[in-house]
Amino acid sequence: MTGKQGALGEAMAASVEADDDLLARMLAGGGDAPARRKAKPAKSAAAAKSPPPDPAAAPAADTGAEAEKPHYHGHRDRLRERFLSAGPDALQDYELLELLLFQAIPRRDVKPLAKELLTAFGSLWAVTQASPEQLKARFGFSDGIIAALRVVGAIGLRMARQQVIGQPILSSWQKLLDYCAGAMAHEPVEQFRLLFLDRKNTLIADEVQQRGTVDHTPVYPREVVRRALELSASAVILVHNHPSGDPTPSRADIEMTKQIMAAATALGVVVHDHVIIGKGGRYVSFKSAGLM
Repeated sequence: MTGKQGALGEAMAASVEADDDLLARMLAGGGDAPARRKAKPAKSAAAAKSPPPDPAAAPAADTGAEAEKPHYHGHRDRLRERFLSAGPDALQDYELLELLLFQAIPRRDVKPLAKELLTAFGSLWAVTQASPEQLKARFGFSDGIIAALRVVGAIGLRMARQQVIGQPILSSWQKLLDYCAGAMAHEPVEQFRLLFLDRKNTLIADEVQQRGTVDHTPVYPREVVRRALELSASAVILVHNHPSGDPTPSRADIEMTKQIMAAATALGVVVHDHVIIGKGGRYVSFKSAGLM
């Protein structure tokens, strides 16, 4: 063996010895092991299948003993109790409106909303007569809330109408005016209504003949008389509203009344009165004003 071959053999032997020493330390968990990329901890099967949280979802309710109800819950209970024990006269208009809104909006403090509605429309009755378009555009109400408000107005009008249909107008004139005001005062356009009477001046029919614009309703005298004859009515009362709120008769109102009276008289139908309904309980009777 030459000198070079001897040196090479010694080097190979030293390398094998070093490798054996390194392998022994690695097996023993020594610190000289080469660095490896740490593996990410495996997710549990349940965690892997869980969907991400919904940011729009409401937080879970606290069911512990320390959970507190929203502050308005106690107010609702007290208001209901006061209404049931003391009656509606003990509550202000906005409080009555709150009671109504409780049913339609269960998870919100509705006192500010009740006051805002009254400010916007002017009265409790006007709120129940507001159009769906107004309630949606101004307050963003759903159909459910709108229906809850308007059904109260519908029931009120139905009851008022039942108080006058089939009754002599002489003994129920104020009730008749109240009904007409409730039905027409808050209409956004002019409405022409006919009240038909029999020979005893009992109200036998109440019909809306025409709807027009904010300041005009087309009325055809022949149609008024034709309908009176169809119902075997002996008399009629004309009623229409002024959406502006001012019930003062216009020249056109006076002229139209004269035309209807002429057509009705020719066929034996009497026009007892023409009433214009304004807002705030205001009205004008043509008969009382000497206009017929």
